[in-house]
Amino acid sequence: MTAERHLIEGRDVSRETMTRLARYEDLLRKWNPAINLIARSTVDSIWDRHFRDSIQVFDVAPESAKSWADLGSGGGFPGMIAAILAAEERPHQHVTLVESDQRKAAFLATVARETGVDVTIISERIEDVEPLGADILSARALAPLSHLLEYAERHLAPGGIALFLKGAAWREEVQQALESWRFSYENRVSVTDPAATVLTIGGISRV
Repeated sequence: MTAERHLIEGRDVSRETMTRLARYEDLLRKWNPAINLIARSTVDSIWDRHFRDSIQVFDVAPESAKSWADLGSGGGFPGMIAAILAAEERPHQHVTLVESDQRKAAFLATVARETGVDVTIISERIEDVEPLGADILSARALAPLSHLLEYAERHLAPGGIALFLKGAAWREEVQQALESWRFSYENRVSVTDPAATVLTIGGISRV
């Protein structure tokens, strides 16, 4: 319960959502030894390193958005967390998870079924997926920013935004990306790592 209180500090989370998150944690622990969903060193800090890290992305996303696409979902961060929170808080917001690894896609399908959350899971390479026209695009620990912007150009709807979790080198990635792309961005210091950030990016076009 201590971990749960830490997670929801300063934020309202319903009992039903907490139950879903707890089931998600159970499934992560069960499946992780076989398919390496998260680093073993973080298994005992799932609520902080993964759940809380993802919740902050949901909290900066526009509430009015109807479609959310999470690329390279892996263990489901931040996309599955967004879907679990949206189930009660933003029922109009549908989440699509793109994960090419069949085993990880099967895990995500199991989480969705056992938590009762409606998501779309696409088990294909991001480059091969038909344009998704998403209002929100997210990714965590997937690729350099310049590469992520290629995905965003393909899969974002006009006027959509990208939400990318980035580590300590985010400033260098932004400067490098600006050599090939035009975009506006805001950064919010990560709640789980003061050196990391959540980048909100819009107005994406090639130079």
